[in-house]
Amino acid sequence: MSQGLRIGITIGLHHEAETLWNNGIKQNAAFLAEALRHCPKVAGVVLVNTTQVPITAALPWDQTRYPTLSFDAAKDSVDVLIELGGQIDEAQTTYLKQRDVRLVSYCCGFEYVHAMESILFSKPMWGENLFVNQRYDDLWIIPQVANISRSYLEVLRRLTGHVVPFVWSPMFLDERVKDLPDAGEYRAHDGARRLSVMEPNLNVVKFCLYPALIAESAYRRRPDSIAMLQVTNADRIARESPEFIALMNQLDIVRAHKAVFLGRHETPAFLAQSTDIVVSHQWENPLNYFYLEVCWQGYALVHNAHLCADLGYYYREHDVEEGARRLIEAIETHDAHASWYRERQRTEIARYLPANRQLVATYDALLVDLMARPVR
Repeated sequence: MSQGLRIGITIGLHHEAETLWNNGIKQNAAFLAEALRHCPKVAGVVLVNTTQVPITAALPWDQTRYPTLSFDAAKDSVDVLIELGGQIDEAQTTYLKQRDVRLVSYCCGFEYVHAMESILFSKPMWGENLFVNQRYDDLWIIPQVANISRSYLEVLRRLTGHVVPFVWSPMFLDERVKDLPDAGEYRAHDGARRLSVMEPNLNVVKFCLYPALIAESAYRRRPDSIAMLQVTNADRIARESPEFIALMNQLDIVRAHKAVFLGRHETPAFLAQSTDIVVSHQWENPLNYFYLEVCWQGYALVHNAHLCADLGYYYREHDVEEGARRLIEAIETHDAHASWYRERQRTEIARYLPANRQLVATYDALLVDLMARPVR
C-alpha cells in the first residue's frame, strides 16, 4: 500500500459501442473511478469488463483517462477489485484471492425490488443458476438503495454493509450537450409550459402515473399555462395496457389532446429540444443521475426525492396535491430567477462531485479500513 493501490472496477459490456444513456451503471463506474483517483492511497484505477465483448476504440469514454481492460488482462495487476457493473465467477474469485486481492461488492441498484418482481411476476433473472459470492471483503451500498436493499444484501453476502457516498459528474453530460444551443441549458421564454415525465416505467420504483396525476391536477387549475404533457418510455404501455389506457382517458389533459406518450429519448437532447419542466416521482430510489442532470442544466424539477430535497421543487412522498402546487409555482416563478436557480443547483450538487473533499476522504478511509483487514 506504500506505493499506492491499484483498483479495478467491473463493468459488463453488451456491445462494443454501448451508449452511456441506456442506464446509469457505466457512468457510475466512471464516476467512481474519477473519485478514487483523487484518493491519496490510490495509484491507479482501471475499468474491468467481465463479458466477452472486445474492448475497442468505439467505447463512449476516453480510454486514456479510464483505461478499460478484460478481466484476464487486469487480474494480475489489481490490489482491489470493486464489483459494480459486472459479476465475476467462482474461479475468477479464487484466482484473485490467491493473489490477496480484496473484493468489494458495490451495490447501486434496487436489488430487492428486482428480486421481488422477478419472483412474483415471472420475470426471469438467474433461474436456478444463482451464484452468490461468499468471499467479498466489503459491501458498499449507495444511500438511495440502502433503505430497501441493505438487509437483503447483507444476509446473502454474509457481510455488514457500509453506506458510501453517491458520486456524480457532469463530464458526460457536458460532452453530450456541447453542440446543442446554449449548451442544452434552460432558457426563459414566454408562453405555456411543456411538461415532461421521463420515468423508465420498467418497475414500481420509477413509474409515470403519479407525475401524470400531478400534471393533471395542475392542468385543472391552470389549463392555459400548460402547452403539453410528454410522457417518455410509455409508448408500449400506452398501446398495450388496457388498464393504463383506461386510467389516462380519465384525465382532462388527455381528453384535451395535450398529452403524448412517447418512446425512449436521451435526457440531455430531449430537455434541450422539448422541455421546460420535468415532473418526477420515485418509490424507494430518492437520488439518481436523472435528477442531477435536469437540475445541473437549470430545468425546473418537481420531485419527491428526499435525499436531494434541496434541489428543484420538492414535494413529500406521494402527495399529488403538494406536487401540483410546486408545479404551478415552477410555472409561475421559475423564469424570473432561471439563471440564479441553475447556479444554486450546481452549488448544491457539488457535494456529489468526484473531487469533493469530504467525499474523497470517505472513500480513502474505506480503503484504509479494507486493506487493514485480512483477506476473506
